[in-house]
Amino acid sequence: MKILVCITNVPDTTAKISFTDNDTKLNKTGVQFIIGPYDDYALARGVELKEQLGGSLTVLHVGEADAEPQIRKALAIGADDAIRVNADPQDSYFVAVQIAHIARQNSYDLILMGRESIDYNSGVVHGLVGEMLGIPSYSPVMKLDLEGNNATFTREIDGGKEVLKAPLPLVLGCQEPIAEWKIPNMRGIMTARTKPLNVVEPVAVDDMTVPQTYKLPAPKGACRMIPASEAETLIKLLQTEAKVL
Repeated sequence: MKILVCITNVPDTTAKISFTDNDTKLNKTGVQFIIGPYDDYALARGVELKEQLGGSLTVLHVGEADAEPQIRKALAIGADDAIRVNADPQDSYFVAVQIAHIARQNSYDLILMGRESIDYNSGVVHGLVGEMLGIPSYSPVMKLDLEGNNATFTREIDGGKEVLKAPLPLVLGCQEPIAEWKIPNMRGIMTARTKPLNVVEPVAVDDMTVPQTYKLPAPKGACRMIPASEAETLIKLLQTEAKVL
């Protein structure tokens, strides 16, 4: 079983965001970066499957060198090796092309990633990769089991869930509760230092997206607390001030 888990390197959800270069680039100064939370679910399930079935698990990231602490964390959690495509990705298409290029060279049985990153939230990379490789892709997957060459998985749909069965290879976008997040232990942290992290250059891709400008959302307004005993006041305010009733 050869598993590829693709991870993003995104700002912590508590980070204060600002922009540089005339509001065309993220200002990374002082920002704490983390593995994308949905990617953490994919990584955790990938590690569980490798431990259960044997084989190998490779972590792939498309990004710059400042992501290597997060890649080492993934190695500490249980990945065997890692690949970093040395690039500053501009959009989902660029990332998908790089992932597909690596996947063609190594013939993975299963490609896992989060259902979306939490910075741009496009949620299309798994579909693009599946299309480029000519294999099925599904998202968001909440439960995943493997038996032989077949996967049985549950994914969320409008108003409920559906259980599907499909042969490998597959590309899956993952979300909770597919697995519990894993925290690296000291042994994992020590061994991660010696695991291979291969840096490769990207394949050429025409720019599909050029950011014109980024804008922050409007600040939240003041919060007014209405006691539960004053339900009539709340209804009146929703009618006259918020105008949502």
